[in-house]
Amino acid sequence: MIKLASLYSGSSGNAIYISNERTHILVDAGLSGKRIEESMAAIGGDIRDIQAIVISHEHIDHTMGAGILSRRFGIPIYANHRTWEAMRNQLKQIKPECIKVFSTGQAFSIGDVEVRTFYTPHDAAEPVGFRFCCHNKTATVATDIGHMDRELLSNLEGSDAILIESNHDIEMLKMGRYPWPLKQRILGDSGHLCNEVAGKVVAYLASKGTQKFLLGHLSAENNFPELAFQTVKNALSEKSIIAGKDVYLSVAFRDRVSEAICV
Repeated sequence: MIKLASLYSGSSGNAIYISNERTHILVDAGLSGKRIEESMAAIGGDIRDIQAIVISHEHIDHTMGAGILSRRFGIPIYANHRTWEAMRNQLKQIKPECIKVFSTGQAFSIGDVEVRTFYTPHDAAEPVGFRFCCHNKTATVATDIGHMDRELLSNLEGSDAILIESNHDIEMLKMGRYPWPLKQRILGDSGHLCNEVAGKVVAYLASKGTQKFLLGHLSAENNFPELAFQTVKNALSEKSIIAGKDVYLSVAFRDRVSEAICV
C-alpha cells in the first residue's frame, strides 16, 4: 500500500506526504519547518519518521522548510543537480551526507519505495515530477506544469493515484488583479495548468485505469475548490465517467491537511 496525503498544496506552500508501513517521504517542504511538523502530527505522523525530502524545483513555495528540517532531524534532501545549484543559498548549510543528487529520468530507491523522476515544463532550473512505486502500486505527484504534452502524459499513465495540478480558471485569471506580465507567465508554456486542461488529463488517465485523483496547487486568486472540482467532474462526465462512483476525485487544500488517499 502507498498513502498520499497533501499537507499543504498551493502557491503559498507545498508539502506532500508519501508513505507505506516502512517508508516515509516528503515531496517538497515549502512552508516553515514548524508548520510542516504540526501538519504531520495532525495526520498522526511524526516528522522524525521522514527518511527523505524530494524537491520538485527550487521555488520558495516548495523549499522554504527543507533546510531547517534537514538540519534539525538529519533528513536527506534529494534534487537534481540544477535544482541544487538554484536552491543552495535558500537552504543554507546542509550536511554533506544529506545532499542527494539524482539525474532527471533516473529511478532511485528510498526504503522500499522506488522513486521515478520525469521532467515537467515550468519556469524553474530543471523541474520534475515523481512516481512512487511499491508492490505494483504507483502514486504520482505532478504540479507546476505549464502545458501537457505526449511525453509528460506517458509519465502519468499507469498511476493508481495522482495529485495533479489544477491551478487556475482562465477567465478568472484574465479578469483578475494580477499584472499582465504575471498573467502571461501563468498562462505560458512554462507556467501552470488550468482547470480545463487538468480535466482533460484526468479524464484521459481515468479512461486508462487511474482510480484516484487529487487536484492540487490551486491559486488563491484565480480559482476556488468548488470550481476546480466541478470543471474536472464535468470533463469526466463527458467521457461517461462518474466522479464518486467510477473514480475518486477530491481537492487538496491550500491551508490545511487534505484527506489521505491509499492505493
